[in-house]
Amino acid sequence: MLTFKDTQLALIHIPLHLYSNFLQTILQLLLPNESRHGSAVANGNANGNGVVQPPKGWPYEHPFVNISITAIECSVVCSRALANELFVPALNMLDPVSKAQCAITAEDYVVMQIDGEGLDAGQRVLELTSPLALAGISIFFITTYFSDYILVPQRYRVQVVHALEERGFQFEDQTSSYVNPSAHSRNHSSTSSFEVQPPGTPPPATISELQTRTFATLKRRNIFPTVDSGLRLVQCAGRRDSANGMSQSRNRNSMTSAADDALHLGLVKCLISPPYPRFLSLTLTDTEPASLLLDHTLLPNFTQDILLGSKDDFLIPITLDLRELPMESTGIVCGVAGRLVGGTAGQLESPVEMSYLSTARAGTVMVGEDELNRALGALRGAENGVLSTPD
Repeated sequence: MLTFKDTQLALIHIPLHLYSNFLQTILQLLLPNESRHGSAVANGNANGNGVVQPPKGWPYEHPFVNISITAIECSVVCSRALANELFVPALNMLDPVSKAQCAITAEDYVVMQIDGEGLDAGQRVLELTSPLALAGISIFFITTYFSDYILVPQRYRVQVVHALEERGFQFEDQTSSYVNPSAHSRNHSSTSSFEVQPPGTPPPATISELQTRTFATLKRRNIFPTVDSGLRLVQCAGRRDSANGMSQSRNRNSMTSAADDALHLGLVKCLISPPYPRFLSLTLTDTEPASLLLDHTLLPNFTQDILLGSKDDFLIPITLDLRELPMESTGIVCGVAGRLVGGTAGQLESPVEMSYLSTARAGTVMVGEDELNRALGALRGAENGVLSTPD
């Protein structure tokens, strides 16, 4: 089932060397209620008694927020209203050179939520992104512990509906949702992504052609997959029982549970890790517990039993630095997913289990430790012999 959330989202790019300039702003985004009422977050995370004050109520009070810190950037997705209220003032405090290095999208995005039932992670990325990429529609794709999310420019909402209906996703007027008739059991993983079609270039006709264009563009821009083999990620989430308990009473005057408090404290500790977290992607919604993809060395910030998910199943990130790629390019997510999960016949004997996190200026493919060499071989092999295509 796929449902549109009532959102008008902005996407924000912050270079890592400017992360500290936006730390207080990011904490206000994480803990919005207390920050609105004068809670002292200026020192990172505490009130006058040195205790974190989380928002009154959980899940999150806004429909959708994603905060991601990777080796390339800090990227934030939040409502346009919050971007204007929190990030624009912080941006305006920077010197002109620093301000020019940051970016807030002028275009608004809407987000669709896909329930967890479906294909495994890699196949899900391909199934959901391919009809949109082939239609030339720009997207972000974010998979959390519980659900997938697709962000699309607001002006493409009607085209998105048509493209997905054409691919067999059914739209239900009563629930504003799609149903995937081929849904299977869920395989958890994590992703998020950004792609757009070059103006004047007709969309590719097949996934194979899309892959060819994608890797030709990457090669022409000298964008190659890199690996920090010392970085190991875990996929986890806040517990549903805590969220369900709070959802029984959405009264903002109610007290959060001890588990909620501990989760917020852990999140704040991660965000204030100097000079910034090595890797952290946090997704917050108004319907589900927090979902995290994070460097496993951050786990001690959370007390035992606060997080769902295996703490021993590590994912290795493969990074594509897209800072030199024009905003008008498209198909990165679908092209990479197609390459790894068999979108073009004869490339791999069996699909690579993968997930994808793309922030504003970077793409990260996550694979298991035992799949790393095979994934790198497939991605790097795709750079050879591809045809050059115009921008």
